[in-house]
Amino acid sequence: MTDNPFGGLDLNALLGQAQQMQEQLANAQAQLAETTVDGTVAGGAVTVTVNGVGELQRVDIKAGEFDGEDADSLSDLSDLIIAAYRDAKQQADALASQSLGPLAGGLGGLGGSDDPDSPFKLGF
Repeated sequence: MTDNPFGGLDLNALLGQAQQMQEQLANAQAQLAETTVDGTVAGGAVTVTVNGVGELQRVDIKAGEFDGEDADSLSDLSDLIIAAYRDAKQQADALASQSLGPLAGGLGGLGGSDDPDSPFKLGF
């Protein structure tokens, strides 16, 4: 019988778990890309829709809220679009964190350890 230089760590099991985790991560990312969230400001005057990975999908501007001939009104509109995007992006980031966090939250399931003295500390 040959001694395992990795202190009893089953590398085949570790690689299998890593592959399974990678598949779960890819599935979660695909679901996020299909999920949308809205950011709304000024009582619904501007609504921005982004997908779960933060890509802009749509901008809706309520009719009659802005004067297209007035520079100040257009500047306000620009600011509101940015604010609505930031709101939507914050929601998308929270959704991504919630969806991906358990998958990216450490290597405990892969044989890693948070204990620095553990023989299973992977070093990254």
